[in-house]
Amino acid sequence: MSPRVLITVGDPRGIGPEVVSKALEDPPAGADYVVVGPEQCVSGLPCETMIVGERGAGSRDAPNRSPLSAPRSPILAGRLVGLQVERAASLALAGEVDAIVTGPAEKKAFQAAGYRYPGHTEWLGELAGGVETSMMLVADRLRVVLITTHIALRDVPDAVTREEILRAARHTDRALREWWGIQEPRIALCGLNPHVGDGGLFGAEDDEVLAPAAREIGAAGPLPADTVFVKALRGDFDAVLVPYHDVGMTAVKIAGFGSGVNVTLGLPFIRTSPDHGTALDIAGKGIADPGSMRQAIALAVELASLRLG
Repeated sequence: MSPRVLITVGDPRGIGPEVVSKALEDPPAGADYVVVGPEQCVSGLPCETMIVGERGAGSRDAPNRSPLSAPRSPILAGRLVGLQVERAASLALAGEVDAIVTGPAEKKAFQAAGYRYPGHTEWLGELAGGVETSMMLVADRLRVVLITTHIALRDVPDAVTREEILRAARHTDRALREWWGIQEPRIALCGLNPHVGDGGLFGAEDDEVLAPAAREIGAAGPLPADTVFVKALRGDFDAVLVPYHDVGMTAVKIAGFGSGVNVTLGLPFIRTSPDHGTALDIAGKGIADPGSMRQAIALAVELASLRLG
């Protein structure tokens, strides 16, 4: 059975419609696709489409996903993103699609439109019934799971608790077993402080919080950030849990800039997305790289196919 994969174009002012269009020129085989978005963003795509928002909005002379036909208002753009996300989650929860791939959205826009979420990860968790979620980034052989996501750096030490580490570890272990088919996942925990605190010289969190949690979940570490990703890329670990956003994102983008994929763990359905934003500054110039969107679609197809057996 071929999986049915739903793709949202994201913020119609950004590069999402363009990279979706480019990715679908030669999509991964073995899946059926449906794209959700405003009419001017999905018109003419070579697959099933679903329109959100008012029909006829924007120029019908620009079917090639041009932001010139997109709404100028950030609030309207945010509302259109919200309609896409809600449609995608509804269909996934109903079992009408086997995976969703979300195009990039500007947080300020959808928050201005009344959607009070830090990002797609938390938003989809709420739509799925308030389930806990974790953010995984995938690039080549590297899988990184964030223990904390979009918070200020000064708030990270207090937020990296035993409970949050165990939540991320639980989601990671389950996804590696059920989605990737890895029977005995090897998980590492990245340290918080330089040299994992160096015996307390640079902070006690690694010794007092991270090390006991690592033992409890059977993970290696905590290991220094300057070595743990090298070991993971070498094949020593199937995934690395990281304490904060930028240390994980930096590792992923160095490992596979332009081809990284965001995966939401903990949901009752598969969700992936490209690892870049809306890139409003280059939207409409026809130069957006669809590599990350292609990889996000390919991974969604792969995981959905494995799940369907």
